[in-house]
Amino acid sequence: MAGASSYDWRIDLDALVFFHPASGSRCFVHRLAFRALTRNASPTAQDCMRWFATHRAAFEAAADEKAGCGPVPGNAFNLNSREIRRALRMLRTR
Repeated sequence: MAGASSYDWRIDLDALVFFHPASGSRCFVHRLAFRALTRNASPTAQDCMRWFATHRAAFEAAADEKAGCGPVPGNAFNLNSREIRRALRMLRTR
């Protein structure tokens, strides 16, 4: 991953990873979360990365929320589909 705004797919973890600047942490979203979010039983890494790019604001909002609840700054953390859905709903009601 190069730079704060980049994201990539980690084959070894089967997850998307992006940098969350506010916490200085890497944030991981497993393919299983994308299965629930996209309602696609077998999304490819490219499907997941496209969905992330389209809905990045929700991922950032979910990461902001989670980081505010306790992960130590600089430590990696993960987001699940519920956290991302909650952020999507929040953004839609603004």
